[in-house]
This record gives sequence, structure tokens and C-alpha cells, in this order.
Amino acid sequence: MFWNIQIISGFCGQGLDQENTWYTHNPELSNCFQNTVLVWAPCIYLWVLSPFYCLRLYCHGRGRLPLSSLCSAKLLLGFFLASFGFVEFFYILLERRQEIQQHLVFLLSPIIRSLTVVLAVCVIHWERMRGCRSSVFLFFFWLLGVVCSLIPLHAKVQLAGLSPDIVRYLAFFSYFALQLAQLFLSCFADRAPSVYVVCASRLVFKGYRSPLQAEDLWSLREEDTSEKIISDLEEEWTAERTKLQQENHLSTSIALGSRLPEQAQFLRKIQKEQSSGFCLLRTLARSFGPYFLNGTLCLMVHDAFMFSVPQVLSLLLGFMKDEDAPMWKGFFYASLMFLLSCLQSVFNHQYTYTCFTVGMRVKTAVMGLVYRKSLVVNSAARRTCTVGEIVNLVSADTQKLMDFVVYFNAVWLAPIEVTLCLFFLWQHLGPSALAGIATVIFIFPLNGFIARQRSKLQVQMKYMDGRVKLMNEILNGIKILKFYAWEKAFLEQVLGYREKELKTLKKSQILYSVSLASFNSSSFLIAFAMFGVYVLIDDKNVLDAQKIFVSMALINILKTPLSQLPFAMSTTMQALVSLKRLGKFLCQDELKPDNVTRESFKSVFENGTFSWSKDGPPCLKSRISVRVPCGSLVAVVGHVGSGKSSLLSAMLGETEKRSGAVSVKGSIAYVPQQAWIQNASLQDNILFGQEKKESWYQRVLEACALLPDLDNLPAGDATEIGEKGLNLSGGQKQRVSLARAVYRKADVYLLDDPLSAVDAHVGQHIFNKVIGPKGILRDKTRVLVTHGMSFLPQADLILVLVDGEISERGSYQELLNRNGDFADFIHTFASSERKECLSEASQRGNITVKAIIDTLKREGKTQKEISERIGCSQSAVSRHLRGKSVERKKCGKKRCTTRRGDWTLRKIVKLEMYIEYFRTIGLPLIVSIVFLYAFQQAASLSYNYWLSLWADQPVINGTQLNVDLKLGVYGALGFAQGQQSCRCIIASRHLHLDLLNNVLHSPMSFFESTPSGNLLNRFAKEIDAIDNMIPDGNDRNHSLAWVLTIISLSLFLTLKSFYVATSCQLRRLESVSRSPIYTHLNETVQGASVIRAFNEQSRFIMGANHKVDHNQTAYFPRFVATRWLGVNLEFLGNGIVLAASILSVMAKGTLSPGMVGLAVSHSLQVTGFLSWIVRSWTDVENNIVSVERVKEYADTPKEAAWSIEGSSLPPSWPQKGAIEFQDYGLQYRKGLELALKGISVHIKEREKIGIVGRTGAGKSSLALGIFRILEAAKGQIYIDGINIAEIGLHDLRSRITIIPQDPVLFSGSLRMNLDPFDAYSDEEVWNALELAHLKNFVSELPDKLNHECSEGGENISLGQRQLVCLARALLRKTKILVLDEATAALDLETDTLIQSTIRSQFEDCAVLTIAHRLNTIMDYTKVIVMDKGHIVEMDSPSNLIAKRGQFYYMCREAGLL
Repeated sequence: MFWNIQIISGFCGQGLDQENTWYTHNPELSNCFQNTVLVWAPCIYLWVLSPFYCLRLYCHGRGRLPLSSLCSAKLLLGFFLASFGFVEFFYILLERRQEIQQHLVFLLSPIIRSLTVVLAVCVIHWERMRGCRSSVFLFFFWLLGVVCSLIPLHAKVQLAGLSPDIVRYLAFFSYFALQLAQLFLSCFADRAPSVYVVCASRLVFKGYRSPLQAEDLWSLREEDTSEKIISDLEEEWTAERTKLQQENHLSTSIALGSRLPEQAQFLRKIQKEQSSGFCLLRTLARSFGPYFLNGTLCLMVHDAFMFSVPQVLSLLLGFMKDEDAPMWKGFFYASLMFLLSCLQSVFNHQYTYTCFTVGMRVKTAVMGLVYRKSLVVNSAARRTCTVGEIVNLVSADTQKLMDFVVYFNAVWLAPIEVTLCLFFLWQHLGPSALAGIATVIFIFPLNGFIARQRSKLQVQMKYMDGRVKLMNEILNGIKILKFYAWEKAFLEQVLGYREKELKTLKKSQILYSVSLASFNSSSFLIAFAMFGVYVLIDDKNVLDAQKIFVSMALINILKTPLSQLPFAMSTTMQALVSLKRLGKFLCQDELKPDNVTRESFKSVFENGTFSWSKDGPPCLKSRISVRVPCGSLVAVVGHVGSGKSSLLSAMLGETEKRSGAVSVKGSIAYVPQQAWIQNASLQDNILFGQEKKESWYQRVLEACALLPDLDNLPAGDATEIGEKGLNLSGGQKQRVSLARAVYRKADVYLLDDPLSAVDAHVGQHIFNKVIGPKGILRDKTRVLVTHGMSFLPQADLILVLVDGEISERGSYQELLNRNGDFADFIHTFASSERKECLSEASQRGNITVKAIIDTLKREGKTQKEISERIGCSQSAVSRHLRGKSVERKKCGKKRCTTRRGDWTLRKIVKLEMYIEYFRTIGLPLIVSIVFLYAFQQAASLSYNYWLSLWADQPVINGTQLNVDLKLGVYGALGFAQGQQSCRCIIASRHLHLDLLNNVLHSPMSFFESTPSGNLLNRFAKEIDAIDNMIPDGNDRNHSLAWVLTIISLSLFLTLKSFYVATSCQLRRLESVSRSPIYTHLNETVQGASVIRAFNEQSRFIMGANHKVDHNQTAYFPRFVATRWLGVNLEFLGNGIVLAASILSVMAKGTLSPGMVGLAVSHSLQVTGFLSWIVRSWTDVENNIVSVERVKEYADTPKEAAWSIEGSSLPPSWPQKGAIEFQDYGLQYRKGLELALKGISVHIKEREKIGIVGRTGAGKSSLALGIFRILEAAKGQIYIDGINIAEIGLHDLRSRITIIPQDPVLFSGSLRMNLDPFDAYSDEEVWNALELAHLKNFVSELPDKLNHECSEGGENISLGQRQLVCLARALLRKTKILVLDEATAALDLETDTLIQSTIRSQFEDCAVLTIAHRLNTIMDYTKVIVMDKGHIVEMDSPSNLIAKRGQFYYMCREAGLL
């Protein structure tokens, strides 16, 4: 050290003069120090770090920026600054030549400074070339330069007018002014800013003044958008997954070859899942690791400043003890402590900002990968991954990964911080610090054990998955639950999952409370152990203020890693579980692109064998070979479960190809058996991403018989359709699905029984206009799965499927001539008269609605008379007559929607939400918790004050008196503050139960107007926040509540009020924008086959990207606003540190060192406390929004009571099944026109009533009225003389039965789907299955009645699902049966068997059939013909035909006459 000083002294011509600098009452830095250290420090910073910075710019360049005025100003100022140094060099060389040998530093320093500025100018230019808009690197260079120039500036000012060298004197001031200008310009970014401090301030103030809207938020930076993130990540993940699958395939081959035992194969499966998770982690690390390391570097710098603060505190307390120390040293220590605290805050928040940015990008990346995977996962994997589980992946698991990013560094850095703390403690207390080490060694394993135990309790995620999955199914099938009065059964299932979830959550929270108690006690235990050992091992060991409060400052630092480590370990364990779950899903098998080849000349099967999974039985076997001629109509017929839909799926590539080949010519359009409708306008559903061509669009609408329906929609084709087409009938959904395919103008059309859900005459119209030889698809290749015999004569080729094999093929006439199975089937189910009619129809075409209208017009009929005769609306008749296009109604070009949106208007959470939350916990428990926390904080304050008194005790003969007493009191107070109350889960239990009850008691109109994504968001994300986040925040608020009583600074309260108002609104905006992600994902998974068939994956991916980006646009300002708050609060806290230190220095002599130590050490803690308490309070405010959003549905309208206490309803009611409507009216929502108007009809017991009419005539509304799905607007319905409005809903719905149009099954056993209440014996269930013609099918299943149905029943065919619904009805066998086109998806043979079963088994019941196939009701007692909510005809079928009214024309169109 002496040698270095001598070198510098020789170089300067004088020494550093430390005596005049430090050991004096008026310190001055020597000229040597000013011209070496202060000049060279910024230069060394720039020269050492600029190569690394330029390399980083080279690797992460964003393109060249144009030369802006800001950049030009920086370059110009840099040129002037560099020139000053060279001018000074030449001036000294010429004017001071004789002094060069004595003052060589004055010659070299200007050159070094100028060359450094030239380097800075080059860096500015390089930043512009690499697209860097702002530079923190250069900002710190100019800041360091200005700070180092302040001391020479002070010296120059003192020499004002006395300087012997006026030229250099003026040059210095000019140089300093230019440096300040450069520093000022460095605070601004070139155009788009990459930091958001100014923007954050504006946003926070705007949010305080008025409610924030989505338009007020910033756009995402390009590097934060989904497209940029996923495009960079997807390729790496694909390569990683391919490599992993190859390794797994090799290990599987070895396992099969060696025939490993079952246990070993199970362990190999677990290892495979874990390896997939690590592969995902490795991919994410490669993509986001470099940016994350920048944050890690900031954290390390923060730690360096953090450990410097106690050392400066030690110097300050030493100054207070030294009576001869000059005052300036105290002010210097106070200022230095303030500066170090500010730098610590800056680097801490930069690190946190970086972590949250990386976490946001990881979330975006994982959500994008999961969404893309959901579009390509094969059918076998799809059955193991339900929609609910996938939603959980993108909600709960992505959040776990974000937490992992934020807290991961604590896993490895916390032990280092603990080691450093103990090292510094050793310096102060010597070997006594070993007691602290022993305490830490005890605490670490305890927290590690707790973390391991909590990670084992992550089985809670499995229960949460099950609960969310079940809720998704309930929301999708809510109409069926209400029809069958099954809400209670499914409510119990959900609560079963919830109880298991809460049980594990309770254990986890108990462990967390133990961990928190150890954290609260850790600083005391360490201090107590060290201080106790220190004073007991030697009487001469004295605890003065310096030892106590510097040690306490280090121990308070020690609390941070000790608290973070268990949480970081727990978060890491949870993240590993989430990574395993995500990796498992992302490594699921995908559809193989080579399942189908695209040919330009043929569509053909060659020796094909197909199955739905690799290991499952083949669904199409015997090496199917089919050649489909171009432009032909191929009909596929067969019994239920024969493989018709599987044949189309094979052509789409949806099945697993075991052998053979499938080739398809050109593009494909697909119409699934169950229509898939998007939550979009009707027009958007039809266009499906294509450009609108008005003439073709109108032609498609007319051909698909949609024009009359547009009049019934509020805004015509601009009407928004609810999820899954909730506001459309089954026939309308199917026609929209068909119109989507027709509009596409594809080469090949795959039509999976699209005519089964429409009326007979509408089906005939669609066949003639669209599918048939004269339809608009006549030149296209059409493969039609159908059960309608009337269409077969016009098919070019008919394929007859039996048990997955093609038993016959040929034209209609060829198959008849063969007298095979097909001929027997036709002869059995088609009368000779029907054949003649079909033959005639095939020759001359059927009679369409338009032809009838034209005929009646020629007869002189008016529009009203024509409307009454054929069942069309007058506007539809008028349109045909005038040849005009559809007229739009009230909404005009605006999209008309009835969807219920989320809300975001309130700025802060209402007080009622807190009251509601605490009310669910209960007042006694709240009071006890508050008392315990108050006692804890009182004890904490007391033991700190006791330490200050101990430190001020006089030392007598080298010792302090009554050390044992002091230590005992200290220990008692410390143990008292260490207690910790256990968190409770009562509130989350009650809130979830209330939400579940409220949702299940809501009417159908609520579900039609509320997106399922919103509801699912409540049950998943919001309940998770109530379970975990709010209790955590409450714990922190209680433990720091005393800060509010001590610190009443107005600035603090102002910052809090500004921030909380804005933060809550950003939280709401983020929550609201999250729901559409889940809705879109749900919709995509269910319609994945349609999306793939139309090759629209890229458009849907773009839509998902947009929704994720929209969500992140709200999330990003929220955590930036949190950083804004943290920086402001910590600088406020640092100001308190400065004030406490300055006041202590000023009061030297009147304040004892113990009181100074207490004041300054607590002011150092206030910095963290201020940030922590406001963040905790804000977390509670933000997460109490979850309570608010959950309670939102408590105020929604509810349907009538499920049961009425004291009801006198007879147990056997209804005994007869007589139904009477008395002037009955019904409307779907208030303000809308009545859907049923003045219905008065009496249905006697045992009568069989057929209900027919056009779509929208009111047929299904009658069924809704009978089941009170919709309540009466006027009039009454009586069943066996009892007004159904006066009894409970479950009392009504459980005693009448419906077989719905859309068969819905739930995941679970087949028996549960038939009898969820276990009210029937197995014998009765088997008997019902036999009558429903399902006994053989179920008997062949491996698990029989315990066969596990997948979500929606997708692992059995649609027809079989319909038969399960029939079996439900046969089990209940009530006196009233309603069939809503229950056999639409069945072939004619099965339909005939079912109809005979219904006639025999429900012979003594009243049966109401809403019919599309008129032949099924021709032998009914009566037929009701409806139109526009009125009954226009009612009589026996024969009488109605004789009257030649609407029913007559409908029969004629259907080919029955």
C-alpha cells in the first residue's frame, strides 16, 4: 500500500495528503487525488465494461435506428467534451512545459479523459446501429463522472477569483456543464422508451383520478409479444421434444425386450414424466436465461450494498462514542448510509423488474405452447387431458412458474448471504457467533423439512384439477343437469373434491405457519444465542451499542434469506411439479401428418386399418379399400357404432393409421355430427375467416335454409351466438355448421349426418339445394353419413358399414338387386308407397318451399294465407316473392349481443367486500387473531427497547451489572413475540360453497349470457387466490400493522392511496382479460377437429396470441406500477434513514449511543417495512378483488327453490300424467317478444302428442315451459291438477323425464351417468340398458357398468350416447315423457326399435315428441302444429292431412304422401 502511494506521489509531484483529508476538522482532497482517482474512476468503469456491453449489443441487436435529434445532440456534446481534453493537453504542453516533469498527471489526465469520451461516443453510435433506444450503461458513466467532478467543483468555487490559471479554471466549468447536459440527455430514450418510470407515474395518477380503460394501457414491446416469444421458443422445444421421444422410444424397446416387471415399468413412466419437465425447463432456460442473468447480476450488486450499510452504521455509532471526532465525519457517514441505501433500492427493483419480465415471458411462452399442443394432440391423448386440466395448466401452473422465476435465486444466494452475515457477526462478537451458526443450522433443516412436506402436499393440485374439470363439465352440461334435477348429485361431487383439496391445503398452511413462526423468531433466537454466549463466557465481554445494533442490523439482513429460503424451496418444488405436468402434456402424442396424403387426382383408401389409439382395438378393420370418384356423392350407412364417423375421421387424419394409406384430393370441408359453433356472430361462424362475397354468401344462406331464421334473430346475421350455440336450436346450429362448409368452396366435403337435426322438409330442401345432384355442391366430392333412406337413390356410391367393415358397396339399385343386408334393411323400413314417392322424387326433384309459395301465389292466395298454409313467416314469404335479400333489424350493422361481460369500473374495492370476507371467518376468530398479533408486536417493540437500555448501561470495572437479569428479560420478551397464529381456510370454504350454490341455482338465461370462461376463471384462479394469496397478505399485514401506528407520514399515505386505486383497477383489467383466454382455449379444444379440417390453425393461434397479449398488456403495467411504488417508498424510507442519522449527529452529546442505535437501526428497517406493508396491503386489495368477483354472482337472479318445505305433494305424483296449458305465455328475457302466446291445450293421460313446426315456431319452448327452465310470463301449466309454479323445481323435474336432442355424458362411470344418486339396483340398470339396446355393447366393455366415460362421452359414438339418454328415461319411467328429437342421430333400424320400445314401455304415459322425422309421429294420438308461438293446428295426423293445412304440406315435402 505504501509502495502504491509512493508511485502516485512521484507521478503527481505531491502526496495524497491523508492527514489533511481525513484527520482534520476541515477535510480537503489533494490535487493529486482529484487529478488521478476522481478522473480515472469513470474512465476505468467505461474501458473495463464497454467490451462486454458492446458484445451484448451485438448478440441482441434489434436493427438500426434512424439518426434522431436526441442522438445527434449526444454525439455533438461528446465531440465538444473530447475536444476540451485535447485542447487542455496542448495548452499545458505549450504554456506549462517547464512543469511537465513535476506534474505529469496534469498532462496525461486530459488525454485519458478525452479518449474515454471518444469511446463513449463510439458506444452511442454502436447503440444506434444495434437498435438500443436508451442506455443505462452510459447513464451510470455520466453520473459517475458528474459525481467525481463535484469535489473539484467545490475546490474551484472556493478559489473563485484566486486561481492562477484562469484558462483551465474556465475550461473546468465548461466541461462540467457539458457533462451535466450529457447526464440530462441520458435520462431520455430515443423515441419508444424501454423503461416506464415516467409512463408509470402518469398511469398511476390517471388511475387515481378516473377509472382506467384498456385503451389507457401501453402496448407491449415487441420482445414481450406472443409471436416473438413463441416463434423463438417453439423450434427449440420441438427439437428437444423429438430428442426426448427418441430416447423414450429406445428405452421402451429395451423394456419390452427385457420384459421389465410392472413396478419397474411404473418407475420408468414416472422418470419419463420428470425428464419431460426438465426438458421444458432446459428449453426455457436457453431462451430466457441470458436476460435473467442480467437481473441476477443486479441482485449481487444489491447484496454488496446491503452488507455495506451495517459497516457504515458501525462507523456512525463509533463516531457517537468518540467525543473528539469532527462533526463532518458524522454527516459523511449519514450521507454515505443514505447513498448506499438508495443504490441498494435501485438495484433491488431493477432485479425484481427483470424477474417479473422474465416471468411474464415464461407465462406467455408456456400458454402458447399449451395452446398449440391442444390443436395437434391426438384422440388417445385428448381423452387423458380434459379441458379443465388444460385450463389448469395455463392458469395455476403458469403462475407457479412465474413465482419460481422470482424466487429461484434465493435457493443458491440465500446460503451465501447467511454465510456472509455470520462472517461479519464473527468479526463483531468473535467465537460467540458460533451460537448463531448453531441456531441457523437448526432453523435450516426445519425449514427444509417443512418445504419437503409442503411439496408432498402438492397432491392438492390433483384435487383442484378434478374440481375444475368437473365444473367445466357441469357448465357445459348445465341444461341436462337442470332437466334431470341432478344439481345436488354433482354439487356433492364437487364438494367431495373441494374437501380433499381443503384438507391438504389445511395441512400445508399449518406447516407454513410453523415456518412463519420460525422466521419471526429467527432473528431473536440468533441474537439471544449469540448475546447470551457472549456475555456468559466472559464477564469482561460488554454489549455496547456498536456491538448490539450492528449485530442486529446484520441479523435483520439474515432474516431475509432465512425467510426467502423456505418459500423459495417450496416454490421450486411446486414449480417442478408444474413443470412435470406441463412437460407431460406437451410430450403427448400428436396427430401424424402422414395419416393422410394430399393427392391432386384421387381420394382413396388403400388396405386401411385404423384405431383411435395405438394400443386400442381397430375401429376400421379388414383393410378397407375405397376409391371415391371426383365429383361423386358417396353415402355411408350403417347401424349405431358401426364406424361411419370413424371413416370420416380417418379421411381427416384424426385416427391412428395401423396399415394402408389414405389420400384425399384437394382441400376439405367438414361438418361434424354435433355442430361446433363459435362464440361469434352468425356471419363470422359462416365465413370462418374467409373474405365475404355477398352474392355467394346470400346463395349459401338460401341453400342452407337460413334466410327465414335471420328474421327471428335480433340483428340478423350480425347477432352474436352464445358459446356452443346456446341461443340457437339444434337444427339452426347444424345448418350454420353446414353453411360454414359450403361457403368454403372446398374440393372434398365430409358430411357427418348433417340432416338428422333438422325438420324433414328442411332436410329435403337442404339435400336438393346443397348436397344432391342439383345442389350447389354437385361438382364437388361429397361423403355423406346419413340415416335418411330418402336420399340414398340419388347417391353415386353407397358404402354399408358393419362393425368397422365395409360389408357392401355400390349404387342404390345395385345394392337392392343383390338382395343382401342393405336390401333387407330397405324392404323392412321403407314401404312400397314410399319407394314410389322416392323414385318419383328422384326423377323430378322434391317440392321445395319456394315452389309451393309460387304455386299458391298463382292461386291468388295472400301472403298471410300462404304463411299459414306452409308454416313460414310472412317476411320469409315476402322475401321469396320479391326476391330481396335479408333485411336487417334494429341492430343494423352492429353486432347484437346478450353476453354478460366482466366489469372493471370501480377504482377501489368496496368496504363491504372486506366485511363479507371477515364475516365468513367469524368475529370470535378474528378478535383472537388480532389480539395475538397485537401482543406479538408489543413484545417485539419491548425487546428492542430493552436492548437499547442494556447498551447504555455503564461499564464498571470492565463489566456490566445484572447481566443474567437483562438476558432473562430479553429472552422472555423475545419468546413472547415469536408466537404465530395459524391461518384458517374457513373463508375460502364458505366463499366457494356460496359460489357453487349460486351458480347451480342460476336460471338457464344466466348461462346463456355468461361465457363459461368467466365462470371457470372464478372457480380456478379466483378461488386459488382466496385459498392462498389473501391469507398470506393478511399475515404480513398483521405482522407489520404496527408500522402504520408509528409512521403517519402524509406522503406515505398519499403514495398508498394513489397506488392502491390504480393497482386494483389494473388487477381487474388483468382478470377480465384472462377469462377470454380460457373461453378461447375451451372452444378450441372442443372444435379442434373442425379447425384442423378447415386448415385454420394459424388463424386460431393468432387469435390466442392476441388474447394472451391483451392480458399481458394489463399485467405488465401492474408490476411496473408495483416497482413505481417500491422505488418511491424506499426512497422515502431512505430519507427517513438520512433524517434519523443527521438528527442523531446533530444531537451528539444529548442522545446516548443506545438510543441512536435503536433509532437508526429501526429507520433502516422502515425502508423495507414501508414497501412490504403497502405491497402486502395492495396484494390483499388486489386479491380481495377475487372475493369481489366471486361474490358478483351472489347478486344474480336465481331460479325458484329446488324444494319447498312442508309441501303436500303426493309421493306418487303425477299418477296420470295429464297436462293442461291455460292461456300460457313464455318469453326468453324481459323486454323480448313472447315465444309462446296464449297456449291453451289439454293433454289427457296416456296420449301421445307430436309437436311439429318450423325452427323458431316454439316447439322446444313448450318443453322448457313444462320443466320450468323458463318461467311463465302469463298463464299456468297444470299436471294432474297441480299448478307446477307452486311446487319446487326438483319436485317437478325429478318426476317427469326428457330425452334431449343433444346427448350429454359426464366423465365418470357409465353407471354414474345413468344413476348419479345410486337409487336403482344393478339389475334395474341392466334391464334399462337391454330395453335401450345397449346391453350387448356394455357387456363387451372390460369394466361393464364401471366403464369410464371420457369428458362429454367422447369415447362412445353419438348414437350410443343418445341410447344412454334413453336408458336414463327407462330407469326413471315417469308418467310424462318428453322427446326432443331424441332419435335424430340413430339409423332407421335402431330408430324403429327405439320407437317400439317407447310405445311399449311408456304405453301408460303421456308422451310429447318434438319431431323432425314426421314418420315417427304418424301413429300418434294427436299432432300439434306450431308457428310463431301459436298452435295453428291440432288434431290426429289423418285429420290434419285431410284438412290440407300446414301439416299436409310438411308431410308432402318429407315424401310421406
